[in-house]
Amino acid sequence: MQTLPKERRFETLSYLPPLTDSQIVKQVQYILDQGYIPAVEFSDNSEPEHHYWTLWKLPLFKARNTQEVMAEVDACRSDYRDSYIRVVGFDNVKQCQVLSFIIHKPNTNARGRF
Repeated sequence: MQTLPKERRFETLSYLPPLTDSQIVKQVQYILDQGYIPAVEFSDNSEPEHHYWTLWKLPLFKARNTQEVMAEVDACRSDYRDSYIRVVGFDNVKQCQVLSFIIHKPNTNARGRF
């Protein structure tokens, strides 16, 4: 049996290869299809003990398509290149965050792929 190499892992999907923008779009579409409210957050620190990330603008309550969300993702990537950036989905019935995944890590190329 072979184990995974020892390296830092981050949140949901971190064991997969880095997501491309088209794969991020599919994840955002899932968020919208489930009726969750998408939001973009960023932080200088991704340690597990660091629970609070800064919200990029307000959650996208009226987002109806992936282009609206990806426009905010690109704007956040542009302004906070040296931060971790993630997309989250809020369930307005359960009143909680139900999913999140990191889409950008510091010191990566301009498009946010890692």
